[in-house]
Amino acid sequence: MAIGCGRAAALFTRLLRRLSDGHCYTVQILNPRLDPAHWDTVIAPRHDQLDGPNVLRPLGSLNTVDDAWLADGREACPGFAELPQPRMGVLLGGPRRGIALDADYARRLAARLLERRRREGGSLLVLGSRRTPLALVDVFRAALRDVPGLVWAGPDDGRNPYPGVLGWADRLVVTPDSVNMLSEACAVGCPVSTLVTRPLPARLERFHRALRTAGLLHDMDADTGMAPATPLRETAAIAATLRERILARPHDS
Repeated sequence: MAIGCGRAAALFTRLLRRLSDGHCYTVQILNPRLDPAHWDTVIAPRHDQLDGPNVLRPLGSLNTVDDAWLADGREACPGFAELPQPRMGVLLGGPRRGIALDADYARRLAARLLERRRREGGSLLVLGSRRTPLALVDVFRAALRDVPGLVWAGPDDGRNPYPGVLGWADRLVVTPDSVNMLSEACAVGCPVSTLVTRPLPARLERFHRALRTAGLLHDMDADTGMAPATPLRETAAIAATLRERILARPHDS
């Protein structure tokens, strides 16, 4: 079996059935933007709008977040247990085509977070990613300097506490740009919200709409007192379906 992910891998994995005379079972993750018939199975999220008899369509992106992963995160960051509740995790992405996450967006998000904390108390755990511009990080460092919690933006701030933040969070706020971060946040089981200030690109808007329809994603100012949602955990089910397909494959292929 061969599993590829992304367009670069797709250019190779699409050849493997022919090169192996059909002995290699090929799986492509994410929309290859080629005919899915090149592979035995394609796994592409629903908002990609890819269809076919061999296409599996999860709502979000595949990830490893489950109860054991979250427990490991809490164990790795025991100090977060001492932070005042509610502990709000804030996951920052970065600009992408059609989405401008700039210092102005950061100031608006920081103001909303501080207003929420004035009403409810608690702490703020803000995490940047590889795509987060330094200008956004600087806004949060300045705005939250007197707030319990942390602002983490890279190795200079110590070990990445991402699993611990997800493990201890009572709620999560995620910038609207990242399918992966939103999927992982929705896998936790706590309320998840986002701040959208401009129309989203069509593909991303479809994803947001599907999460909202499922009760998994909310406007930032609308999740007060909201009950935790059923976690979005699709990886095990997708793996089980894939295993069944592989086992059902004719032995002489």
